[in-house]
Amino acid sequence: MAPENFLVPLMFVTLLVFLFLGVPVAFSLLGTAFLFSLLGIKSGLFGPELLLALPERIFGIMENYVLLAIPFFIFMGTMLERSGLAENLLTTMGKALARIRGGLAISIVLVGTLLAAATGIVGATVITMGLISLPTMLKHKYAKPLACGVIAASGTLGQIIPPSIVLIVLADQLGVPVGDLFLGALVPGILLAGLYIIYIVLVAWLRPEIVPSSGDSSKASFKELFQVVFPPILLIVVVLGSIFKGIATPTEAGAFGAVGAICLAILYCSFNMNDLKESLYTTVKLSSMVMFILIGATAFTLVFRGLYGDFLIEDIFSSLPGGAWGFLLVVNLVVFVLGFFLDFFEIAFIVVPLVAPVAERLLSGWFEVFPEPAKIALVWFGVMISMNLQTSFLTPPLGFALFYLKGVVPPGVTTADIYRGVVPFIAIQLLGLLLVILFPQLVTGLFRVVTP
Repeated sequence: MAPENFLVPLMFVTLLVFLFLGVPVAFSLLGTAFLFSLLGIKSGLFGPELLLALPERIFGIMENYVLLAIPFFIFMGTMLERSGLAENLLTTMGKALARIRGGLAISIVLVGTLLAAATGIVGATVITMGLISLPTMLKHKYAKPLACGVIAASGTLGQIIPPSIVLIVLADQLGVPVGDLFLGALVPGILLAGLYIIYIVLVAWLRPEIVPSSGDSSKASFKELFQVVFPPILLIVVVLGSIFKGIATPTEAGAFGAVGAICLAILYCSFNMNDLKESLYTTVKLSSMVMFILIGATAFTLVFRGLYGDFLIEDIFSSLPGGAWGFLLVVNLVVFVLGFFLDFFEIAFIVVPLVAPVAERLLSGWFEVFPEPAKIALVWFGVMISMNLQTSFLTPPLGFALFYLKGVVPPGVTTADIYRGVVPFIAIQLLGLLLVILFPQLVTGLFRVVTP
């Protein structure tokens, strides 16, 4: 047996062992790369000169202008979260829809959609909505599983609705423009939120005893609703619109969004230097984490290709029965299963670069009506992966949205209630994924309307 035939799968197994032992992701990737670089040199598959390419690749990451958008959008999200935007939206939307059966749950989905486009910070969104809305939903006799499921699922919309850190990372790994991936993900993200609302309406119709109307006599005036909802929508439209129309790059739009977030905090009279300091600290911490993982993934990929792993992966996926359909089935199954155990960053940095070349070759023929079919194929593939990755936030045992929500639930709400509540929403996310696969125009349709 050729050395690469057993070193490549052993490399993946070693990485998973490091991850399950609790070693930080960046160090797991770097450690695996270092260990197998020694094995690769010893087996004669490559020489030490292969590793000389690593510093150049690391400097390439540092000089990547697109990745500069990540800290801008993280700061925009954390600043808006601290400005009281979520609290204002939840209170006002809850009043506006209070008299509709299931109106409080619907308002949470709508607020989750707005927060997804304005902040994209899953943890902050889930925690805020859990603290504010869950006690109110339980007070009005919502079933515990449904209330938990609505909050957890709505909080994860920030991973598919642009501007999303996941989409920026996927765009970098796939080698496609961030703006194109934002544009392609817009309709699927809104579709997913719509599916959540349809589910709530159906449950309210079929089982009204677990989805009551709050009967709240107070009602938000149009002026109050306008004052709370219009400013963040205006910021979202300006940021995304400038990207879609080619007026600004994602990095430039992210910088504008960061300034806009400070302006909104001042508008809501909630700006203070402590919040600014905490937002900057969170931005540095999260951005550093992403960059270190990316450096580790670069080292891992370099050694993996030195072991001819990219050819082995391409041969495996290319020889699957069913051609492109078989490839999509296996990739989605792998990503979904890995989502039970790994974070979306880990999956994006490890799996996506390996399958992207195969996706480009197998899927380009589906999009020949476009001037650049290979690019559109990768954009569609990236949106599909993003839809799949979103399930990782809800699937136990390591679904982060579940942990965030569990940390703020009131007494009497159990982990079992949370797990039961998210199951229907995981099914809805898989339905949304299936619709994206069966109807690619959900992703590509806006490319015929908007010219970046």
